[in-house]
Amino acid sequence: MVEPAAYPEPTSRVELIQTHISWVFITDCFAYKVKKPVDLGFLNFTTLRRRHYYLHQELILNRRLCPDVYLEVLPITIHRGHLRLGAKGRPVEYALKMRRLPQERMMDELAERGELKQEHLDGIIAQLVPFYAQAATGPKINNFGEPALIAYNHEENFSLTEDLVGYLLSNELFERIGAFARNFLIDHRSLFLQRIREGRIRDCHGDLHMRNICLADQVYIFDCIEFNHRFRNGDVAADVGFLAMDLDFHGFKDLSRYFAERLAVASRDAELLVVLDFYKCYRAYVRGKIAAFTARDPGLAPEARAQAEQTAQAYFMLAGEYAGDGAPWVA
Repeated sequence: MVEPAAYPEPTSRVELIQTHISWVFITDCFAYKVKKPVDLGFLNFTTLRRRHYYLHQELILNRRLCPDVYLEVLPITIHRGHLRLGAKGRPVEYALKMRRLPQERMMDELAERGELKQEHLDGIIAQLVPFYAQAATGPKINNFGEPALIAYNHEENFSLTEDLVGYLLSNELFERIGAFARNFLIDHRSLFLQRIREGRIRDCHGDLHMRNICLADQVYIFDCIEFNHRFRNGDVAADVGFLAMDLDFHGFKDLSRYFAERLAVASRDAELLVVLDFYKCYRAYVRGKIAAFTARDPGLAPEARAQAEQTAQAYFMLAGEYAGDGAPWVA
């Protein structure tokens, strides 16, 4: 797949980018995502049928915010001993074809260059507020806002990261984050139930951080969660908290506060700010967990694995900061 001849359109080169669950092949004009045959418990891509199904889910769900970027799912076949994308024959794999977005306009790159401004966040808010208002909701989706299911998501994270204690986070930090999450759910149970009644539980994005936002000719919010309803469906505050946490992580606390406060006003959801640190803590811990999984990927170079370990530790420390505050943030 790194050979230009494998692709249906001419390309001068092919760049490979890896995550813990995907290979992404970048050509001159497009990006092609192939899912890794992994089973991490919360996702299972171990069969070709599953990978094909979840690529179609990714196509459908991401067209909600990026209809012009997500194009089609193509088969990968073998022709005369060589892989060919979109050619006739028995599929040996599948790839999701996406229009390539300008890398230099990715939100994280703008932030790194010091070019990220409030008006960029205004554009994101202008996309998100109607998206959440129109996103699917109802009794089945409301179940994902129940305190018991929220608790299950947290406990699953803690269970999957127990073996990291003493390696990427201390026992004291592990216990503090767990106690904060459990106590917050108990102390604010009535608020979580109120948010269900108010229609704040939606089919959201689920992975709303800076690397999944492009600020080009318009705002592109891409790469939502497709593999697990529990990670995508939930309180809109969990989505907002993800991006707010990511801004905090990269040193943009003022922009983080601006984003959360402006979105809360625009969506007439003052209580979002009360549960924000709770969800920011959850999101930071999830990012730590994912970075820890990446650090264990034998397919990565040692330097990349070491960097992933450092990233995991930093996210766990940030989760601990939110837990250490121990109180809701009220603007």
